[in-house]
Amino acid sequence: MNEHRISAGSYTAVVSAEGANLRSLQYRGRDLVLPSRTGHPNPDYRGIIAAPWPNRIPDGHYTFDGELLELPINEHDRRSALHGLVFGRTWELDVHESSSVILKCTVPAQEGYPFALHLTAQYRLTEEGLNITLTAKNTGATPAPYGACPHPYLVAGPSPLDEWVLQFKAERFLEVTADRLLPVGERDLMGHPFDYEQPRPIGNTQMDHAFTGLGVDGNGTAELTLMDPTGVGVGMSWDTSCTWLQLHTADREPPLPNRLGLAVEPMTCPPDAFNSGKDLVRLLPGEEHLLRCSIYAL
Repeated sequence: MNEHRISAGSYTAVVSAEGANLRSLQYRGRDLVLPSRTGHPNPDYRGIIAAPWPNRIPDGHYTFDGELLELPINEHDRRSALHGLVFGRTWELDVHESSSVILKCTVPAQEGYPFALHLTAQYRLTEEGLNITLTAKNTGATPAPYGACPHPYLVAGPSPLDEWVLQFKAERFLEVTADRLLPVGERDLMGHPFDYEQPRPIGNTQMDHAFTGLGVDGNGTAELTLMDPTGVGVGMSWDTSCTWLQLHTADREPPLPNRLGLAVEPMTCPPDAFNSGKDLVRLLPGEEHLLRCSIYAL
């Protein structure tokens, strides 16, 4: 069985073993994430776990501890290695209870990534929403470069995405090239069209950018909220393991479905961190890294 249903209070979710994919999340029958259909290809990496790196590594090339390494290219139009090594893997079921499921996956040493990891993804529902915990352990004998993110597309409500009211706090965003979305440099966010510190409709803004300098509360938690004009909405929060946030308005050229959901991806590091080293996790042998985030109805 590759799909695992869980529920608690007014929440239900389906998690697929393929890529540890959050296939659906509903509150009182209302979609909080853009669902993917059973038995069909998963478009746009909906709901996957991206690890051991999030986003893209241009040309698949990087250097770690003096060794030049080359990863397979899977985003051919932009010539990049995208979203890691486990989104296409079938994760093994570890625990399945009424309100939670735990899946695990081994990343063996391989060409381009000669390091060994053990990943565990826990999805747990409570009456307050969905909690996601991703644990990575270095099971190899040498340090390993590591980064990760969940990849849900949030849905505020029945109105078009342009009418959804977005709010999140950040200080800077990562400017990227128009053709390959490769990092150029950090830019100040204040007053920019991407500045949503004060809640306002997304409008016709197109984003596929990373943000940092994220605002956190006294508990070290960052939050993004997305409200529909009808008065319902969805929120996502994450801990200090994720110092970056990728947002993507899912813009597509016709006849592909366009702007159906907002990809909200709390990331441990920015795009191409395997080359820049920016906020890259250096996971020592036997060491673990934890990422925690939550999705809930508003």
